[in-house]
Amino acid sequence: MRGKPASGKAIFFLCIACFLAGTLFTGQMWTRPSNHEKSLLPARRDCDHKRKLIEGRPGDVMEEVTKTHQAIKSLDKAVSTLEMELTAARTSQTGGQHLRQHASNYNIQKAFVVIGINTAFSSKRRRDSIRGTWLPKGKQLKELEKEKGIVIRFMIGHSTTPGGILDKAIDAEEAEHNDFLRLDHVEGYHELSTKTRLYFSTVISMWDADFYVKVDDDVHLNLGMLVSTLAKYRSRPRVYIGCMKSGPVLYQKGVKYHEAEHWKFGEEGNKYFRHATGQIYAISKDLATYISINWPILHRYANEDVSLGSWLLGLEVEHIDARSMCCGTPPDCDWKARTGNVCVASFDWSCSGICKSVDRMKDIHKACGEGDGAVWNVEL
Repeated sequence: MRGKPASGKAIFFLCIACFLAGTLFTGQMWTRPSNHEKSLLPARRDCDHKRKLIEGRPGDVMEEVTKTHQAIKSLDKAVSTLEMELTAARTSQTGGQHLRQHASNYNIQKAFVVIGINTAFSSKRRRDSIRGTWLPKGKQLKELEKEKGIVIRFMIGHSTTPGGILDKAIDAEEAEHNDFLRLDHVEGYHELSTKTRLYFSTVISMWDADFYVKVDDDVHLNLGMLVSTLAKYRSRPRVYIGCMKSGPVLYQKGVKYHEAEHWKFGEEGNKYFRHATGQIYAISKDLATYISINWPILHRYANEDVSLGSWLLGLEVEHIDARSMCCGTPPDCDWKARTGNVCVASFDWSCSGICKSVDRMKDIHKACGEGDGAVWNVEL
């Protein structure tokens, strides 16, 4: 400090050098982002992408929402299937052996719906009336199964003396038409609950279907309308479809439909819980699987439709009250068909089916039928 004072030029050049050095250092600091800034870059790009998506066309946003909704539905169905499989793995040894026996005898085939027509040994004329009206025959029945995934069979067990004259008559009829499903069940009017339980347990081991239907052999059915109705609920995992009712619990002995266990439903005069009428109903795959897994412990009440309703009562099940599945016979179904509201099924409530169905089935089919080609035009 006490030396010779610096000249003005030296001071000037020193200032210029300091300025340039500072500018160079500051530029490098601005061009190199810090580690914190680097971590924010992907988030900024993601935000920019979302902002552009929102500011884009409304259709793009709705498309993304639709895809998400469909993914949630698929996930829900997958979870439901896994739950059923887990339950199956925990089922009793007896139930497991029953399922394995059926699975070993058949190759499981994919289908949309399996329709079991409940019939008896004495009902050959009823079966023939159905074959002559709404049920395709021969090659058409097989083509319907192959092209549309619609499987239809008359379901029947065996007599108390297997191999007897009644069973041989069914053997001959089966050889002619090839439209029977033989159940390991002794036929009897008071065994309908057992037969229904065994029907679902059997068909799910033979066909992997979206829906399983039971219908009586004195009911007129429009296959196209049935399939169209079921298709509306294809994405829902646990649905129970039919004409829901809640009839009285009949406690008087000797009357038709007498309920021996009426005391379970409370005081005299009480009604049953809501359940589908027994003439026709449909259940989804998950519910049929539940019945198949738990069949040894499912309680059977006097009435088959009540029994089915009780099996599903404590589950997360969606009850669909489809009134087109319980139309009356002409003029009811005839008038509805003329107005474009073709019925799924028609029968007489007074007879729990079509009164004198053998004589009247053709007339009802002519008045209330959807047309022979309707089922082939349904898109699945």
